[in-house]
Formats: sequence, C-alpha cells, structure tokens
Amino acid sequence: MVYENYVPVLGRILSISKGVDCCSQMMSLQTGNGIVNFMVDSETQVIDSRQLRAGMQVAAFYDSSLPVPMIFPPQYRAKMIAVLARNEQVMLNQFDSNLTATDQSLQLNVGPNTVVKTVNGQNFSCNLANRTLLVYYTMTTRSIPPQTTPRKIVVLC
Repeated sequence: MVYENYVPVLGRILSISKGVDCCSQMMSLQTGNGIVNFMVDSETQVIDSRQLRAGMQVAAFYDSSLPVPMIFPPQYRAKMIAVLARNEQVMLNQFDSNLTATDQSLQLNVGPNTVVKTVNGQNFSCNLANRTLLVYYTMTTRSIPPQTTPRKIVVLC
C-alpha cells in the first residue's frame, strides 16, 4: 500500500451518522479551518480498532491522489484514522536509517516505554529503519530536525 499520498486532517469528531449503506458512516470533524466530512467504510483502517465517538480527537488521513467532490464542507474518503490523546500529535512518514523523516521534519529517539506495534496490533521487534511509520508524540526539541521520544509507533508493513 502506498502511504506517501496520505494527508492528515486533525480535529474533534462532532458527529457520526449512517452512510450510504449499512457498512459505511459519515464522520464530521471540527478542525482549525472549519468542518470536514469523512466517509468511513470497510476499507478504512482504524488504528487499534477503536470505536469512534463524538468528542474524540482524531487524525483522519485521506489519499490526495484520489478525486474528491467539489462541495462545502469538504468531504473525503478516510483511508486511515488514528485516535489521539490530549495534546498528542501524529505523523505518517517514511523514516531513514537514522529514524529521521524523509522530509527532515522529525527524528525519533525510541525509548524503553515506546510501544511499537504493527497496524493490526501485533508486537513489532525488528529494526524500524527505512520503514513507513505512524508516530504518536507530544513534545519535540527545538533542534533541526526536531527530535521526540514517541509514546507509540505503528509500523505500516
């Protein structure tokens, strides 16, 4: 699966309603730029299989290479959703052999308390270098690139 076209939208879930069929839902997010709607269906990966509810802070990722309807508010098909803790951020990126993101926007310092799992929740004990990672973190240094010790890493094999 190609993750390089995935774009995150961070926000708080306002509502979840029935979608176009019994296997889909429409999720409305309140973001810093207004409301954004997402179609959540059987192909949407919800990290940790969390039950989505109104009030949750999430990062919903859509594939920027797919066409979208020109409507307001914007509506995308969610490819992946990550539930965030308070003051938490998330980054989806390819990390090199030094665990630095390809765009130099973050470097990882994996600590003893960092949880490392696969997308289906299994423990991951191999090298994290040169992989696509979904990284959950709160604080970074002011260095270039910023560094963080993530709370959790999800390896997208």
